[in-house]
Amino acid sequence: MRGMAQISPGDLAKVHAHLEGMANCTLCHTLGAKVSNEKCLDCHKEIKKRVDESKGFHASSKVKGKDCTICHSDHYGRNYDIVHLIKDKFDHGDTGYKLVGKHAKKDCQDCHKKENIADKQIKSKQETFLGLNDLCLTCHEDFHQKTLSVNCLNCHVADAFKPASKFDHTRAKYQLKGKHTEVSCEKCHPKSVRNGKGFQQFSGLQFPNCVNCHKDPHESKFGQNCTQCHVETSFQTVKSSGQFDHSKTGYLLEGRHGQVACKLCHKLSITAPVKHENCTDCHKDYHKNQFMKDGKSPDCSECHDVTGFTKFSYSFERHNLTKFKLDGAHLATPCFECHKREKDWNFRGIGERCVDCHKDIHQNLIDAKFYPSQKCENCHRSSVWSEVKFDHQLTSFALEGKHSALTCRRCHFKMNNENVVSQIFNDLKTNCESCHNDVHHAQFGENNGLTCLRCHGFENWKPEKFDHNSTRFKLDGGHKDVACIKCHKPMIDGNIRYINYKFNEILCATCHLQ
Repeated sequence: MRGMAQISPGDLAKVHAHLEGMANCTLCHTLGAKVSNEKCLDCHKEIKKRVDESKGFHASSKVKGKDCTICHSDHYGRNYDIVHLIKDKFDHGDTGYKLVGKHAKKDCQDCHKKENIADKQIKSKQETFLGLNDLCLTCHEDFHQKTLSVNCLNCHVADAFKPASKFDHTRAKYQLKGKHTEVSCEKCHPKSVRNGKGFQQFSGLQFPNCVNCHKDPHESKFGQNCTQCHVETSFQTVKSSGQFDHSKTGYLLEGRHGQVACKLCHKLSITAPVKHENCTDCHKDYHKNQFMKDGKSPDCSECHDVTGFTKFSYSFERHNLTKFKLDGAHLATPCFECHKREKDWNFRGIGERCVDCHKDIHQNLIDAKFYPSQKCENCHRSSVWSEVKFDHQLTSFALEGKHSALTCRRCHFKMNNENVVSQIFNDLKTNCESCHNDVHHAQFGENNGLTCLRCHGFENWKPEKFDHNSTRFKLDGGHKDVACIKCHKPMIDGNIRYINYKFNEILCATCHLQ
């Protein structure tokens, strides 16, 4: 033993104890020289491999080219720490993997443990800092369960696993635009349980159409390409490209509706249902419930169409089903003449009698018994107002002869010297001179009145009823063939010219001595 002690400097460390004995000295020592690096690496092949690949701590500038014994001397006893690593002062960056973020706060054994070593030979070592690589999954569990790249640093940083602050969605196949940039990841990337562990899906998602994520409120009526109408900034914003086919909604835009901006009908949102069964669902009842019946107004389409509200299809036939039938000149009368006499249209309470629309020009001039309640149709017709059919026999003056062919105005409308026309009905006298001039210059007046009817009839002005033999001078002999003008000469009294029929004396000399 004493001889042995003189040869060996001391016991080898526990990890090299299997090399004790003189027969093993040359395994580490070169005869006549110090410990050889090559001999160290012949045993520590895992380190040699990394040095050859310029990887790890032993390939760093602090170690490369130095003797192994500078750091790893031996023969200092079994319990000697041949590595003698001062953890607090060790710069992990020299290994090629710098500890940053949460890694810098970890203890060495948190990472350098057997379960993280894949190489079985290295894993068999009692103590080692080898066997790890710089891949996150060497130490960390694969949360994505092989659905994403193993290079976690593409998205994550060492400071915190969440959020994935380095992830740039612009590098993904689906670009985030508009409101999508404000949506939380969970809205599109659902969380679930897979293989008994929490899982969030980031790959394999389908996105050819919006309906892969969004519910289709239109229930496929308009197809699956939502971008034809909508934009990412807001689902309620609709493109004004004119490509939208409104007929697919069940309501075809026709006439003026095709020119209306969407928001005028879709006031709340473009996707909110809009009542459209009746015109009044959108339009105000312009007629203010005038056509309401049994508490319900008819739809505007019964009279109007979508080409314009000013047009209407209300026919004469339909009007004639009302209390006031259109006939005669009323058929040519514009609607507004009766229904818009003021600012607003009115279809109720406008009256049914003539005088409700027309001025009664005969008011207080004709006895009410001839047109009770101002009933104009007793005399007039709606076809031609000037055409009068009044039974004059109802009055005290029956119309005969030429009188029956005259218009009412010839007798009942008088014009004075100032060209002012006035009506006379109740106060119109029935004697001839009330209407006719006395061409006989009052020669036949009796009892303050003329006796025209003794000679004249109503068919013409000829004295058909006159009998000369009923006068003071009967015609006989040669007198029968004498013309009237031979005896009855024209006379002038001032500015009046007349024929003389009255003689003060009836003597032969009156005619024959002239």
